[in-house]
Amino acid sequence: MDEANETKTVDASAAQPAVCSDATLAARACAGDEAAFEELFSRHRRRVALIAGRFFRRREQIEEIIQESFTKAYFALKDFVNAQEQSFAAWIARIAFNTCYDELRRAARRPENALSEPSDEEADWLRERAFVAGPEHDVEANAIARDLAEKLLSRLSPEDRLLLVMLEVEGMSVAEIAAITRWSPSKVKVRAHRARLALRRALKRLL
Repeated sequence: MDEANETKTVDASAAQPAVCSDATLAARACAGDEAAFEELFSRHRRRVALIAGRFFRRREQIEEIIQESFTKAYFALKDFVNAQEQSFAAWIARIAFNTCYDELRRAARRPENALSEPSDEEADWLRERAFVAGPEHDVEANAIARDLAEKLLSRLSPEDRLLLVMLEVEGMSVAEIAAITRWSPSKVKVRAHRARLALRRALKRLL
């Protein structure tokens, strides 16, 4: 490579902006850099939205969880920067799960917001498939399954619903759940067992 080409390569590399880590952005945001926090929001908004979507169906509910989660994160940035015990992604996910949990508890006190009972069609769908193994690829059937799952989960306590989503949907480990809920691993296991029993009881009432 001649000197001219080498110079062009160096210049091109120098022209590319360095990507700041989440930890660096968090430190800058903690010091008052609003643009840094906006970048953190842009990077992690989708993950928070996905978590919220595990528990809530309406767009406005999901948006509220996103806003509340990042507001909590903003005011707790100092704790994150000082501790640095985990990645920002894991930290904001913990905040999002706890925000969802808080909203589930508030919703449980508002019966008018509860999902409706499973329809006869959904109950028949469940009975037909109770003894059938194998994947289901029918679009309509999948839609019924998702709606039915929402209605069944809505019958559980906020704690049970939170655990089942983290375990069965997110595929999280007991240790990860313990870190998020700040429960002991033994308590997570006990509550998970109770949550599964509660879900089975809800299913049996339909079969």
